[in-house]
Amino acid sequence: MKFYGQVPRKYYGGKKKKRKWISLILPAFLLTIALFLYFVNARLTPIYIQYAEMQTEIIAAHVITQAIKSRSTEIYNVNDIIKNIPNDSGAMVTTQFDTEIISKTMAEIHSLVESHLDMAESGNMDMLPLSENIEYDPQAMESHGGIVFFVPIGQATNIPLLGNLGPKIPIRFHVIGSVHTDVETVVTEFGINNAIVELNVLVKVDVQIIVPLATRTTAVEQRIPVAFGMIQSPIPQIYNKGDGNAPQIEVPMPLQGGNNN
Repeated sequence: MKFYGQVPRKYYGGKKKKRKWISLILPAFLLTIALFLYFVNARLTPIYIQYAEMQTEIIAAHVITQAIKSRSTEIYNVNDIIKNIPNDSGAMVTTQFDTEIISKTMAEIHSLVESHLDMAESGNMDMLPLSENIEYDPQAMESHGGIVFFVPIGQATNIPLLGNLGPKIPIRFHVIGSVHTDVETVVTEFGINNAIVELNVLVKVDVQIIVPLATRTTAVEQRIPVAFGMIQSPIPQIYNKGDGNAPQIEVPMPLQGGNNN
């Protein structure tokens, strides 16, 4: 029996199925995107780290160079920092470096490098190298410390098509602990009984590099010349280049009180 004015029922089964499929597909799609991004980032992380280490060495070396330029003393002549100490008989002479001058120089270099690194980490742009490929974040440096810069992904991955247009990778590095300094002496034989002496101060800075989802600790080292020069000693009467089998060369000595016949 059909009643007039009765509204026919509509079938909603199709819409319910569509909503059910959408509720299943959307989370799966988002999960796939997340897994893909994680996979790509995991594959590119070693490249990020390698590129970040290279840029970190350039920036840290520049800051150390700026610190060395502000030194009050220049490179010494090696003879100015050497003491000749004779023994009791006066026949032998012991040569040694002036430790007071070397200690003062090391302390000055240590203090200057630490202060310049602190200024760079606090956002002082004058301490940092300016490059078209590096974009710094002074606000993040002032608020959180450390040296923060951005590098386009195209440069880090060496993809020419992206160039400077790709997404930028945030990289942060900061100094861990204190600056380490040590003395290095290089002696090179020159001529007969002479030597060229080079005195350097080795500066080592431990830094922590932070890239997305990864971190690494590395060391930046730089050699700073302190003294350079040649030390000349008297020519011995017999010279054999330190080889016992080599023929000896005897330097003639003038005779006293007469002629040499």
